[in-house]
Amino acid sequence: MNDWQSWAAIAVFTGTYALIISEKVHRVAAALGGAGLMLAIGATDDVSAFYSEDSGIDWNVIFLLTGMMVIVGVLKKTGIFEYLAIWAVKRARARPFRVLVMLIVITAVASALLDNVTTVLLVAPVTLLVCERLALPVAPFLIAEVLASNIGGTATLVGDPPNIIIASRGGLTFNDFLVHLAPLSAVLTAVLIGLCRFLFRKTFVYDGERAAEIMELDEREVLKDRRLLVQGLVVLLLVVAGFVLHPVLHMEPSIVALLGAGLLVAVSSVETGDVLKEVEWPTLAFFAGLFIMIGGLIDTGVISQVSTALAGAIGSNEAGGSMVLLGASAVLSGVVDNIPYVATMAPITQDLVHHMGGGAGHVLWWALALGADLGGNATAIGASANVVVLGIAERNRHPIGFWQFTKYGLVVTAVTVVLSAGYLWLRYFAIG
Repeated sequence: MNDWQSWAAIAVFTGTYALIISEKVHRVAAALGGAGLMLAIGATDDVSAFYSEDSGIDWNVIFLLTGMMVIVGVLKKTGIFEYLAIWAVKRARARPFRVLVMLIVITAVASALLDNVTTVLLVAPVTLLVCERLALPVAPFLIAEVLASNIGGTATLVGDPPNIIIASRGGLTFNDFLVHLAPLSAVLTAVLIGLCRFLFRKTFVYDGERAAEIMELDEREVLKDRRLLVQGLVVLLLVVAGFVLHPVLHMEPSIVALLGAGLLVAVSSVETGDVLKEVEWPTLAFFAGLFIMIGGLIDTGVISQVSTALAGAIGSNEAGGSMVLLGASAVLSGVVDNIPYVATMAPITQDLVHHMGGGAGHVLWWALALGADLGGNATAIGASANVVVLGIAERNRHPIGFWQFTKYGLVVTAVTVVLSAGYLWLRYFAIG
């Protein structure tokens, strides 16, 4: 890494990251500006940025988000989110902490069956309405759900995009993830609930008057267009089935989401322009800029150098190597989006597993998955779900700052990664 472009790429990425952290420049402007500088210094080019599968914009992520945002936009018009908000609050007897526990569990389970980005797109509108009804601050609830989505998404092959990459490289199946990671994911979700009770303790203020008003509401009255609701739910179920059947259909989630969005717009009576207004275009632009910047680090060999150094530190020590890989992946995934990080690390991990004589279920694969998935909780831009929720919050006039998210994310990441280290050691080395 001796050429000037590598150091220039590091400077651009570091400077952009500093601007995002400082919040003196809007994160979208910072990301697009950083992407432009990466192109200007030649760290990447138009071919790599727009067409490369390894170092360009991940169009699967962009179009997955677009398709699901369209579906959510249509469902919004039916009143289903208001219905679910009232239903959830009534079931929790309007007790704020009970509501949070319910939303965390729903988010974690749904993130395992769908993917974490799709889940937060569906749950966030309900959360906004719940908080409005109970006059509660929105940020703690949305932050807790994002953390739950990344923890729940760890459990399955389709739960978090990095898992799909790991499964492809490691020859792992849906059931492999269930057996090796789902039990830990369930435990970490319970731990998250305990942490949230402490971290957000000032949030859980019970308002008896508002609780009484909500308990008297009939959630069925808020449903506006039952025909559109049936159409939207049928399409959503088809999309979910497509996600779950990915190992059989071999159809990317982005294609499934776009097909679902197109079908729903075609069969319903909604105006296309109205639906497109619901798409979080600034969030998509932020992702595009972030992917181009990271692509510059990949094309100049910066990420490869970091990954190779990590591989050298691991050597042939399985126990120590798994802990190094877990910790390093958690740290790096908090800084760099975990999708390109895993795309770079997966072939190196594959070589390490082969060198150690391991098979598909080798501990290094689970160390990489846990580090990348849980490390995404560390900062506001560590995982796709984080960025999506920040965009939704800002659009609904409840902006969540970088440090506001990160001060909680770092605590949860530290605790969950330490517990994951204990799990890996106990299951794969102490017990064997």
